[in-house]
Amino acid sequence: MINYISGLIFTLLLIAGGVVAFTVGVASPGIGVLVGLLWLVADIIISSGVQLAAQWEKGVVFRLGQFKDIRGPGLFFIIPLVDQVKLVDTRIRAMDIPAQQMITKDNVPVKINGVIFFKVDQVADAIIKVQDYRYAISQYAQTALRDVIGQMTLDQLLSEREQIAKMIETAVEKDTQGWGLEVTGINIQDVDMPEELKKMMSRQASAEREKRATITKAEGDKEAAVNLAAAAATMATSPGAMQLRTLQTVDGLGPTASNTVVIAVPVDLMDALQSLARNIKPKS
Repeated sequence: MINYISGLIFTLLLIAGGVVAFTVGVASPGIGVLVGLLWLVADIIISSGVQLAAQWEKGVVFRLGQFKDIRGPGLFFIIPLVDQVKLVDTRIRAMDIPAQQMITKDNVPVKINGVIFFKVDQVADAIIKVQDYRYAISQYAQTALRDVIGQMTLDQLLSEREQIAKMIETAVEKDTQGWGLEVTGINIQDVDMPEELKKMMSRQASAEREKRATITKAEGDKEAAVNLAAAAATMATSPGAMQLRTLQTVDGLGPTASNTVVIAVPVDLMDALQSLARNIKPKS
């Protein structure tokens, strides 16, 4: 692929060749045309020998079909018509793992997709040993995903995604060892289940929440009963505490006129008050 440096050199040499051909053509038109054609051919050959690799690229050079060396990043030169260059992107790439229908260990059908992150670590191995490393690693990722999910139950699949992703990553690295690729991570994105199973799980989750609410309420009632029993024991042994509680209850009713408070006075207390009144009555 011709880069902009090659194009720039080609343009400059073409302009210079045009000036030379024109100058020669003034004295001899036939020689001027021949010089122009030869200059054009030489310009194409020379400009094709100038290559440029970006900071994230490396060039694998083949000389007459055999691996020669690795060049770049930056500007480098090759022998025109003899050397061939393949530029390889060494940045981390993200590739989708297509959604696949599979069966878990407990015979639940699920549909799962994911994403794999990888980069080219050894560019020569990635070009020479694999025809298309992107397609090959995608196929291995799909195979590893099916193998790992087939060994997991549905509960494990839903609760141990990170561990499953690590297992898939390990399997892919093992299968692609020697390809010059480095797998930096695999993530499971979506887990699609049948609608009926989703409804069952929703009912199960609702029942679990109700169970926790019932247990919490029962524990609260138990603590309240213990506290009430302790308060009753205190009031039974201390009449003053009972009177204070009665006054607090009356005070809590508020000053609203619609509230009518009836206080039951023990008969013994009334008899004592009447006897006291007779004793303090003036004698005639």
